[in-house]
This record gives sequence, structure tokens and C-alpha cells, in this order.
Amino acid sequence: MRQYRIEPGTPVRLADWDPDDTAGFDKLGVRGRLAALRKRLAAQQRVMWAEGRHRLLVVFQAMDTGGKDGTIRKVFSGVNPQGVRVVNFKAPSGIELAHDYLWRIHRHTPGDGQIVVFNRSHYEDVLVVRVLGLVPQERWERRYEHINAFERLLADEGTTILKFYLHISKEEQAKRLRARLADPEKHWKFNVDDLATRERWDDYMAAFETVLSTTSTADAPWHVVPANHKWYRNLVVAETIVATLEGLGMEYPEPEEDLDGIVVS
Repeated sequence: MRQYRIEPGTPVRLADWDPDDTAGFDKLGVRGRLAALRKRLAAQQRVMWAEGRHRLLVVFQAMDTGGKDGTIRKVFSGVNPQGVRVVNFKAPSGIELAHDYLWRIHRHTPGDGQIVVFNRSHYEDVLVVRVLGLVPQERWERRYEHINAFERLLADEGTTILKFYLHISKEEQAKRLRARLADPEKHWKFNVDDLATRERWDDYMAAFETVLSTTSTADAPWHVVPANHKWYRNLVVAETIVATLEGLGMEYPEPEEDLDGIVVS
């Protein structure tokens, strides 16, 4: 899965990345593999919680219908909710706007033994803010440096960071939006504002390309995940997270006292 990782300093042109890619896998064959990965993820999360030394931050960004909710649901099903927290960042409140843009983000980062998943993130402040012109260009351009420094701080203090851009095509987005309109049970997921965002597709692609090129670092790498096929999207994300956690070499802590000979009557 390392083919989807953006190495630091690599310029990204999303037209060169195939959102239909499945690397030769098929949906039927992936089912058992994903189930096994979820068990390994749950096992690693239990060790992380017990050990209380490591932290994991997982960031998801995508265009509308890109599959952030579905990926989180499918990949993290089965983990203990006591040690995993999902944070969904919407438009900032008045109180949040009265602070710097990273203020609302920092207080949601993981503590020792925790996994935190960001459904959207601080990157909205160089994506939506840029495309809609909500702040002057010289202001949002400075934020790439801010974000790299912020993530470096988290990494230096013990947080492992994984960032996933779920890459769908414009044609696949249209298909998913039509499916929401056709199914009354999915009408709640349809937002007319999504159509206005869709009209700015090229602007958003340019904004994502800058983000991926500028803020993929050794401590906080971006992964461009082919997301037209939901089952393969889930596989790429799960494989990457599990491999990262297993690479930390976590272990259950030794008991504080010798338990030999103890009998519970």
C-alpha cells in the first residue's frame, strides 16, 4: 500500500492518480482480508489502550460523497469505543472564529492510549477557505507552514499521524449524488450546497493538489486512496493503519506486582 503514500516534496497532480485503481484485487477476495484486518486493528487498539504510551491521529479529507463516513464505519467497526473517538469538524462556531483556526483542532487531538479520527479537519482552512475566498490569499498561504509545524509538534510529543485523501472521480460523485436523490432513505444525506461545491470541482482539485504536495511530511504523510470502489478504499485504509500500528511494537504492560500464587477465592 506504500504506492499511495506521498513522499515529502513530491508534487501531486491528481489527474495522474486513478480513482478506479484496485491493484488487481477483487471485491469477493477482499471481504475475508478486510475482516481479518479489523480483528488485527481491534487487537492493536487494545494494546495501545493498555500500554498508554502511544497516540494515533487519523485524518480523512475528500470531496462530497467521497466516503469519509463509510470508511470510518467499515474500518473501525469492532474496536473498543472507549479508546477511539471520531471528531466531525463542521463550519466553525462564533467562539471558534474568535480564536486562531487551529484552536478548535488542538483540543481534540488524542491523548495517551487513544485513537482519534478526524472527519474533515484543519485542512478545511486551506481548502474551503481558499476556494471560497473567505480570507485573503496571503493569509491562507501562510497556513501550510502553520499546519506542518503543528503536526510536527504533535509528532514530536508522541502522536503518530496518518492522513488519507479519498480520491473519487467527478463521474463517480455524480452517480452517488443521483443515488441519494433516488432513495428516500438517503435524502437526509443530500445537500443542495453540494451542487454548488461540485461546480467548483477544478478549484477544489487544485486546492487538494497543493495540500498534498506541501503538507505530506515524514511525520504526517498523506495517502491518496483510490475511492471509486468502496471495498478497495476500505482495504487500503485498513492495511495502512494496521501496518502502522503493528510497526510501533506495542506490548501489554507488565503487572505492578508478582501475580504468581495469587488465588481468587
